[in-house]
Amino acid sequence: MDSQVLNIVGGGMAGSEAAWQAANMGVRVVIHEMRPEVGTFAHRTGNLAEMVCSNSFRSDDDERNAVGLLHWEMRAADSIIMQIAHAHRLPAGGALAVDRDLFAEAVTARLFAHPLISVSNSEVTTLSSSGNWIIATGPLTSGALAESIRAETGAEALAFFDAIAPIVYADSVDMSVAWMQSRYDKGETEAEQTAYMNCPMDRAQYEAFIDALLAAEKAEFHEGETAGYFDGCLPIEVMAERGRETLRFGPMKPVGLTNPHCEKKPYAVVQLRRDNKLGTLYNIVGFQTKMKYGAQSTVFKMIPGLTEASFARLGGIHRNTFINSPTLLDNQMRLRTRQNIRFAGQITGVEGYVESAAMGLLAGRLAAAELLGGRLETPPPETATGALITHITGGAEAKTFQPMNVNFGLFPPIDAKAGRRGRKDRYKAYTDRAKEAFSAWLS
Repeated sequence: MDSQVLNIVGGGMAGSEAAWQAANMGVRVVIHEMRPEVGTFAHRTGNLAEMVCSNSFRSDDDERNAVGLLHWEMRAADSIIMQIAHAHRLPAGGALAVDRDLFAEAVTARLFAHPLISVSNSEVTTLSSSGNWIIATGPLTSGALAESIRAETGAEALAFFDAIAPIVYADSVDMSVAWMQSRYDKGETEAEQTAYMNCPMDRAQYEAFIDALLAAEKAEFHEGETAGYFDGCLPIEVMAERGRETLRFGPMKPVGLTNPHCEKKPYAVVQLRRDNKLGTLYNIVGFQTKMKYGAQSTVFKMIPGLTEASFARLGGIHRNTFINSPTLLDNQMRLRTRQNIRFAGQITGVEGYVESAAMGLLAGRLAAAELLGGRLETPPPETATGALITHITGGAEAKTFQPMNVNFGLFPPIDAKAGRRGRKDRYKAYTDRAKEAFSAWLS
């Protein structure tokens, strides 16, 4: 095993970003991506950084939103994920959404073209005792490698179930019922005004929809599996089970929208977000589901405007594994029992494309610095990147550790002397402080 090569297992968001960062620091990298030789049920291609769930990187507001701040930090660190996302962004109001196919193709091409990066399409099934490794296999870690991780750590990997939202062909939506509008009219240009389709429901339609959700046939779990869902990606039927009004105050909230077809305010609204550059595909926002395919088609066609809908992809559900990072990783993201192995991305217990890529960015830089004979300290906890790494390597209780999106609750509190009392001003104070701290860390 070449001691001067960094081996990265997994070519998703985290693995792609880690490879890019390490190679740009002058380290030779091999990405071990088992696709397309060994497929998964969720992936469709052999491309690196393929998006299998949403096509959105969420809010791009870097002044008052924690994930937008993480975008800013990654751009400042020359992130390939943020570069390509910007190049292939779609109208999405205040969010950063992309054409998922063009995005993955561009990331793959850029990494293949890098002179210090090579790709091996083979499955890694064991943890190596030699060489330098980053495990960035994400939520769909192969069974053999997961078993090797469990054998090494001496503990069962935690698991929850992640659900995928359906995608609809745009030309099958009835626009005499639906309409185009970004919530709160955040879309300023003509293109941005086509970012979202909205399908309104009156109270009777909403109640009937909830009844159908609750009665629909659901996917069964295998023996020994339990439904430990991550709250940020709950199936809609699970949300409905928590209360009949839950969806109306969640993904189906009717606020910030005006129906041009009817003066009466809708009781609930289903939003569809543009999924590709051509505008031919739209995904149903927040509609992750574990309903069986036949039930999905029946229930979703109850939505006004979708009665004749054609689906490019129906929703699905899959097991999502992650390690108990606070007990297993040191503050350099290394496995405590095997210092030659780092973990990055969703398998560490961060949730979301952006968070996964950010942990890949950091792991790539930490590993490269070590290979080059130095040591790189992690970003301070006042930054978005630093808050995430602090959370997964020591800031969370090991007994209750769960996947986490970046949020201001992970940051050290703002000094009361700052004199900012309103929520928006407080968030601005967090981002101002973070940008200063992250810039100092980069330099």
